[in-house]
Amino acid sequence: MVRAIMKDVLFLKKKAVPATKDDMPVVQDLLDTLKANETGCVGMAANMIGVNKRIIAVNMGFANIAMLNPVIVSQKEPYEAEEGCLSLKGVRKTTRYQEIEVEYEDIHFKKQHQKYKGWVAQIIQHEVDHCEGIII
Repeated sequence: MVRAIMKDVLFLKKKAVPATKDDMPVVQDLLDTLKANETGCVGMAANMIGVNKRIIAVNMGFANIAMLNPVIVSQKEPYEAEEGCLSLKGVRKTTRYQEIEVEYEDIHFKKQHQKYKGWVAQIIQHEVDHCEGIII
């Protein structure tokens, strides 16, 4: 189900709680909402649809994938970026990293450890910030 985009900054600043198997409907709603907004959005966190869970959806270029309970465990090569967000007006400067390693659970709750570079790494960093209650 496509959900409305959360704009309440106080809600967005809350640190997300871990996702569980009971949150699979939220995962589907997040993927549906990302797909519905794909012309202006490449990633979403669950708090952007009003659910305070540690779930993100990321456009990988070939498909949208969900990551549950993502944690960035390594980052290399900082750079300055400007980013926008569906939940906020305008763009803001932030520091991102060219290469990251992420530990997360897939939609089957199987643990994953992946390395990402470039644009996809930047999207993941933005969405993990949302999970931490960090708004750029």
